[in-house]
Amino acid sequence: MTTAIDIPGLNTLGISIARIDFAPGGQVPPHIHPRASEIFLVIEGELFVGFVSPKEYNNTLFSKLLYPGDVFVFPIGLVQFHVNVWKTNAVAIAAAGSQNPGLITLGHAVFGSNPMIDPSILAKAFALDVNTVRYLQTTFSSADDILSIQK
Repeated sequence: MTTAIDIPGLNTLGISIARIDFAPGGQVPPHIHPRASEIFLVIEGELFVGFVSPKEYNNTLFSKLLYPGDVFVFPIGLVQFHVNVWKTNAVAIAAAGSQNPGLITLGHAVFGSNPMIDPSILAKAFALDVNTVRYLQTTFSSADDILSIQK
């Protein structure tokens, strides 16, 4: 997402915008924008998108298959994702109501933290085997952040 960090002229305007190009099967993995809601417009291709409501609303998944011209809104601070489930490229425009919406990718935050969270804590929290957690920590701590949109 292009923010005031990238374009100083956005400073104090309260907006940011990004063009997202999706290869077939490409995705923006589950993530959160802690400081902004987002509006998402599909320009080309077909994308499956969604967000999960808070616990007070039973962690309901709100999702939709979007076609060119379709718009979807993601509320501030909720887990969201975007996936190209088709065999052709897709393009979308995402705009956020903040000059710096923030970006927290869940896998990197939980399994790639520095220092790492104790594997036994994560194993219990996610009902996983400790060795699976260690594998995920190794994977996420060594992987480059695929969402290098935010600096």
